[in-house]
Amino acid sequence: MSPIRTTLRRAGLVTALTAAGVLTAAGAASAHVTVHPESYAKGATDGVLTFRVPNEEDTASTTKVQVFLPTDHPVLGVLVTPQSGWTAKVTTTKLKTPVKTDDGTITEAVSEITWTGGRIRHGQYQDFDVAFGQLPDDAGQLAFKTLQTYSDGNVARWIEETQKGGEEPENPAPVLALTAKGAAETGSDAESGAGSSTDSGSGSDSGSDTSSASSSSPAPATGNSASSSDSTARGLGIAGLVVGVLGLGAAAFALVRGRNTGS
Repeated sequence: MSPIRTTLRRAGLVTALTAAGVLTAAGAASAHVTVHPESYAKGATDGVLTFRVPNEEDTASTTKVQVFLPTDHPVLGVLVTPQSGWTAKVTTTKLKTPVKTDDGTITEAVSEITWTGGRIRHGQYQDFDVAFGQLPDDAGQLAFKTLQTYSDGNVARWIEETQKGGEEPENPAPVLALTAKGAAETGSDAESGAGSSTDSGSGSDSGSDTSSASSSSPAPATGNSASSSDSTARGLGIAGLVVGVLGLGAAAFALVRGRNTGS
């Protein structure tokens, strides 16, 4: 095999492997559970948090979602928005340190919300909206550890907290940044509570206790791709294309240089 053809094959292989790695990273970035908006001011009142749950399995559907709320820095006045096809169970916990508010002292807060009965199929996501009365003012961020159960019994554990200034872990928990009071929200996906959702399924879980009413809202829209909700994934995809173009340019340069040397 001529040196030129060998060079071309090597350049093509490097380009393909690099692009594949970048695109794989893009897919992984769009798969985990996230909370929107990405930030709120410390002590914010009367807002909505949307937990976006994409389905990353090719052969199984998401059938159960458990979101754990921190109790060391509790979220007060939690209310669950009904979701069509899903049943919510809300668990409260007695606080070790009661929280004093203008309306009195709070001794209990919601520690877990579990949604069952619906289905999130491959290539789709579901938004779960949670209203709150007040966020804590003594923390820099809140991590909402989440368990995502699939129809085949597998459980995705989104429970790892990202260290400040560090790389994102493999199974990151949804994190809400709390900014200084009066600062504008920085979340690029800030939503007022009317989060879009996908195929919820018509199944129900008769064994689940409910603390919020079963949904009477209209059926959610279908066909939304989970990857379309993650701007990071799109950016990585573009980076992969750029890498591919650079690789092809290097191959063309090697071809021209080889021809000139032969001449």
